Amino acid sequence: MRTWWKEFRQFVARGNVIDLAVGIILGSAFTGIVNSLVKDILMPPIGLLVKGINFSDLYINLSRHHYPSLQAAQAAGAPTINYGLFLNNLINFFIVSLVLFVVVKQVNRLRRPKDAAPTTKPCPYCCSDIPLAATRCPHCTSVLAAGAGEQAGTMGN
Repeated sequence: MRTWWKEFRQFVARGNVIDLAVGIILGSAFTGIVNSLVKDILMPPIGLLVKGINFSDLYINLSRHHYPSLQAAQAAGAPTINYGLFLNNLINFFIVSLVLFVVVKQVNRLRRPKDAAPTTKPCPYCCSDIPLAATRCPHCTSVLAAGAGEQAGTMGN
């Protein structure tokens, strides 16, 4: 039992698990903002472009009775295919995906390691990578100039 608890604590304390939990919480909070953006800001102009159609009211009535709106059909318990709501959810998904792409791209750009100073140089004789401070190549045993990487002596044996 004690080993199980220790393994569980190590699992939860890992950074990626905590990052995932924070991401899920922020994602669920972000969903309300995106839903409002789509419903209240994007869909009205799109509806205006398509002659005032409200996508939320688009549906296929599968019953034999006529209903003036989706809400009326649902209140009566009529079977419906709500393709307008599906379109709204599809637009929501597209917007969330686009925003997440931009956010992840920016975070990755910020996390990209800075170009570090080189720690190796090429051997002028065998082109192997060797430490900057090397005075003799460990691969071909050539004697190197101190720090310049140029020939300082003759080929070693």
